[in-house]
Amino acid sequence: VQLVESGGGLVQPGGSLRLSCAASESSFKFNAWGYYRQAPGKQRELVAIFNYGGSTNYADSVKGRFNISRDNAKNTVYLQMSSLKPEDTAVYYCYAGLRAIYGGKDYWGEGTLVTVSS
Repeated sequence: VQLVESGGGLVQPGGSLRLSCAASESSFKFNAWGYYRQAPGKQRELVAIFNYGGSTNYADSVKGRFNISRDNAKNTVYLQMSSLKPEDTAVYYCYAGLRAIYGGKDYWGEGTLVTVSS
């Protein structure tokens, strides 16, 4: 599975960005699909994710500001980020976990840098 990310960049505090992640396989094969991030000197953490069946989980720090959505026809997941803060600065990684019936492996995108700064 290949995950191709786009949409990172530099944005001022309070601004918005939308990340996209296009998968090379049908999203039907995934039991989890979404975004993690890693800030300098910190561990990688969950940002927002779809679980199998369509439920979502968000990090407490982004609830109410970020929204994850998907287009199954395009095998693409989106992360709309609003009211960005400097502490949102990180490399954002797309993640997909295959369902066990399809091998159960985890896949990561190459990461896209989001910098929130004035």
